[in-house]
Amino acid sequence: MQVVKNSNTYHKLPILDGLELLNAQNNTVSFPYHTHDTFNIALILKHTFDTKLTDKHLHAPAGTLSITNPFEVHATPCDGKTGNSFFTFYVSPDVLKMINHNHEVFFEEKIVYDQELFHDFYFLSQNFSSIGINAEKALLALLEKLIRLYGKNHNFKNSEISLFSRFMEDRVTEKFSLEETAKSFGLDKYKFLRLFKHETGLTPNNYLILKRIEKSKILLTEGLELADTAIESGFYDTAHFCRKFKEFTGVTPLHYKIS
Repeated sequence: MQVVKNSNTYHKLPILDGLELLNAQNNTVSFPYHTHDTFNIALILKHTFDTKLTDKHLHAPAGTLSITNPFEVHATPCDGKTGNSFFTFYVSPDVLKMINHNHEVFFEEKIVYDQELFHDFYFLSQNFSSIGINAEKALLALLEKLIRLYGKNHNFKNSEISLFSRFMEDRVTEKFSLEETAKSFGLDKYKFLRLFKHETGLTPNNYLILKRIEKSKILLTEGLELADTAIESGFYDTAHFCRKFKEFTGVTPLHYKIS
């Protein structure tokens, strides 16, 4: 039987401050370096799941949980032939803070080897619709257990917004020129690249694309059409927008819009 690749589905739920779910089946498209403003709790379903942080490369085998903290710069290389299968919960840090008695949460252990916890999360991931109104209560109980067993009472120290990134955010929808931007700071493009990546963990190009995608998600949720969203978010055209959106999120903007 032929395996269907890149069969990904995305869901936005009106619970827990906007819970989002990604079910990726045989995903062959790698995710470039990026960040999220949420905790990413991924259930590894098939094959080893790789995560590249700025200072290490992690390997999570099937049957484990892979966790990234808010604003942690990371990339996910996927197997281009067989693909990787995983289910990710995108959970607001305010939710975990509330569960943790108003203390910030940080996970030092990025890979959790806990068969019972994995199976409980997996059962919930496959039965959200049938569980109905009890799904939120069930997820809160699992998150409380995850924090109690593996969380720490301190937050991830995200670097303060620098002059460089603030300059980029103010021009997120404008055409970007590395040479001109570097020149405006009195730097050559190579030094600007080094300094920007040192302060943000991302290249200027990936930083801009990520900010444009964040803006596009808001516009899509508000009901704007794809072509208008692409232009309003700073992309060249709809095709470029759709390609980059899927590269960074795992699903098309249309799928995200209707989820």
